[in-house]
Amino acid sequence: MATVFLALHALHLNADFPNHSPWMDWAKYTDEGWYGDAAIRHFQRGHWYVFGDFNPAAALPVWPALELVVFRFAGVSLAAARGLAVGIFALTLVVSFLLLRRWRATSASLAPAIAVLLLAVSPFCYAFSRMAILEPLLILLTLLALLTASATPASRRQGSMMRRYLPTLALGVLLPLMVLTKTTAVFLFPSIAWMLWASAGYRLRPFLRAAFPSAVLGAALWIGYFGLFVRPHFLADYRYLFSANAYTGITLDTAWSIICDTVKDGLWIGKLVYPVALFAALASFALLRRRFSRPFNPLIPSLLLWTFGYAAFLAYHNNLQPRYYLVLAVPLILLIPLVFHEIVASLSDTSTRFRTPAVVATALVLGALVFTEARQTLHYVSTPEYTFASAAAQLHQIVASDPKQNPLVLSISGSDLSLMTGLPSICDDFGTMDLAVRVATYHPGWYATWNQVDDDKMEALAPLYRLQRVASFPVMDDPDRNLLILYRLDPATSPAPPRRLRKLIPRLLQTSIGQQPSVTQLEH
Repeated sequence: MATVFLALHALHLNADFPNHSPWMDWAKYTDEGWYGDAAIRHFQRGHWYVFGDFNPAAALPVWPALELVVFRFAGVSLAAARGLAVGIFALTLVVSFLLLRRWRATSASLAPAIAVLLLAVSPFCYAFSRMAILEPLLILLTLLALLTASATPASRRQGSMMRRYLPTLALGVLLPLMVLTKTTAVFLFPSIAWMLWASAGYRLRPFLRAAFPSAVLGAALWIGYFGLFVRPHFLADYRYLFSANAYTGITLDTAWSIICDTVKDGLWIGKLVYPVALFAALASFALLRRRFSRPFNPLIPSLLLWTFGYAAFLAYHNNLQPRYYLVLAVPLILLIPLVFHEIVASLSDTSTRFRTPAVVATALVLGALVFTEARQTLHYVSTPEYTFASAAAQLHQIVASDPKQNPLVLSISGSDLSLMTGLPSICDDFGTMDLAVRVATYHPGWYATWNQVDDDKMEALAPLYRLQRVASFPVMDDPDRNLLILYRLDPATSPAPPRRLRKLIPRLLQTSIGQQPSVTQLEH
């Protein structure tokens, strides 16, 4: 069943992020292009860096490097980028299975297979793991790090030379890769440290023998990247990534409300899955007390540290976007079969008469989870919409039909448009150079915006351009961003429309009953 639902992830790769879903995340308009921009520009422009524009690859190079390899063989396209994301999710399922199987209590345990099934049928995972964003790769690297840490021998005398040192070296490489994928990976390091501690038999000296070389190698690789590549050439872009995300944060006055919102918004993961996962997390604390009376699965505390560590970042940052909860969804879903297995085993040890009711109750809960999650996922799979892809194609046709105009598009969604159409673009929102200076430097020929032209954008454009509205396209379901409007940027010194037409346009936009003009009326 997990394999079947995994295959469904590969269908309709050009479709919209599921419309009318519970997750209103603006990443579906921007992030797939932003964080792959270096790879997109490399093939479309011949260089990955655009001075003064938004260049996140300076600080987060791992994902665009992977896209660079994929684009080399498949070409630059949205389907290729999302196909890579689906491949990342497939590896996530494989590594999750291997990790849980390594720490399963008995060879007959179904916990690894059930965990993979719950991930595969999750509509939340379906929606976000198909996006070409950073979170799916961060999850995969974290699971690989946990699997590698669990393979580190407790004693250096165990096994061959490769078995003794290869996991340590691999872990030393995985740690900086996590940080260079998404800097928030540092909040996941305690989870990996616990797994290394458990693998070392909860003994200090074996733990230090494994942890110290990994930490030194990881730090050396990151410092080498920063010192040789970032600091001499791209320090401004590196710093800008952090300053651009510093507009939110927790304070003493808002701490309680933010913590409550952080916990409450976990319902994005699933209205049934999330409460069951919270029950599993709370039950695991009760099981921890029994650790000395029977062996306890060390993967459970590791997954708890993963969850609490990243939840602490979400609360601290106070920018509760649904996509960030994907990093929480995976450990919480993995906890469910692990903890339920421990509960059933604990009840069986107490009295055999509790075993059958416990197994039946567990089967009913898991069956309900699979049914409700699979039904919603199948709905999204069977009702794809292509409004964004269609709008991008029409926009591309309009730009291509006017060869005298500079094809450079200015837009907050410009990188996504570049990924889908091949049009060059710069961002109108983020960049190390002020927008007015950037516009004067690169002279874009077109401006694509959502629903309206903001005052600060008009202020930057007005000295050089007159905006001529060319077309508008209904796109997706966000009420704040459901109309993509394309303007041609005519030089401010070019002839203006005739006086008679300028007087006629305002009258055409009025209606006799005081209603807002429709899109069709505006176009006319």
